[in-house]
Amino acid sequence: MSFAPEPTHTHGARPAATSGTAILLCNLGTPDAPTAPAVRRYLAEFLSDARVVEIPKALWWLILHGIILRTRPKKSAAKYASIWTSEGSPLKVWTQKQALMLRGYLGVRGHTVDVRYAMRYGNPSIASQLDQLKADGVTRVLILPAYPQYSGTTTASVFDAVYSWAAKVRRIPEFRFINNYHDAPGYIAALADKIRAHWQQNGQAEQLVMSFHGVPERTLLLGDTYHCECHKTARLLAEQLGLAKDRYKVTFQSRFGKAKWLQPYTEPTLIKMAQSGVKSVNVVCPGFIGDCLETLEEISMEARHAFLEAGGKTFNYIECLNDSPKWIAAMADLSIQHLGGWPTQTGPDEAALAASRAAALALGAKQ
Repeated sequence: MSFAPEPTHTHGARPAATSGTAILLCNLGTPDAPTAPAVRRYLAEFLSDARVVEIPKALWWLILHGIILRTRPKKSAAKYASIWTSEGSPLKVWTQKQALMLRGYLGVRGHTVDVRYAMRYGNPSIASQLDQLKADGVTRVLILPAYPQYSGTTTASVFDAVYSWAAKVRRIPEFRFINNYHDAPGYIAALADKIRAHWQQNGQAEQLVMSFHGVPERTLLLGDTYHCECHKTARLLAEQLGLAKDRYKVTFQSRFGKAKWLQPYTEPTLIKMAQSGVKSVNVVCPGFIGDCLETLEEISMEARHAFLEAGGKTFNYIECLNDSPKWIAAMADLSIQHLGGWPTQTGPDEAALAASRAAALALGAKQ
């Protein structure tokens, strides 16, 4: 639903909107269906973002429309189909569930905050959700990117979308933005808890591989903090787990094109590990807060196959934070910190209702 254009008033000021505070959880995005046409639409939007591909526009337009959008959608659609669920895209399912649970957890903590989710590319778009929030009377919005580590290619692009929407609106809500939370204690603790739980059930492998999404190396050289924040997350996580430096590796996945990206690359590293005699690995993707194509297909399927083919014996992928109660609690802590000073207090009846909703959501997550 789109918010109608704001009327111009010539006889007095426009009445103030109903006061309200909201959080918009923004993830990367996903096609609407695992089909070539849907993937083509998604990729056209995603790969047209100048934050994502920093190549002269005219040249890139020819490459994108003349080659990539003619060949890649069919192959990518098959990959999406391999991880699609009855509820839809895993990324969208987890993002929606996290938003619902965060609202309940905040309610239990005494905060009345509407929590919505949006996609930078695809649906529901950031603009459409901001339209709806404004129509609902929301006057304060906290933007929470689903990216723990800041990057111009992801976090800044989300902010761009918000700024672009605001440029077309006369009465702009008050905004706050969370740049990163790569070293937030709750985030690190939730990751450690997820890994320990996996070890208790499946045993600990010889090596823990922490695979982060890759970006071109030039982003680091131009001042992007992403590489450093990934390594800090890994170091803090290893400390929580009591892992020595020789028991874990930091790698980068999802390389695209021929340019040099952050190294070492995940799949080649796994192949070398297997060839050097490492028989068992655990792979976790700390930079993704919800499972998606890059974790379920690229890591749990493709990287697994590469490691085993190279001589490895046991490959265990550790799922993302998803609807982990410790993670949702960490999101609530982070949100409350950034909501400071905004009126969000909940009355007793609303708190009780929020507690009931949170309990129901937690029960659903366990089933």
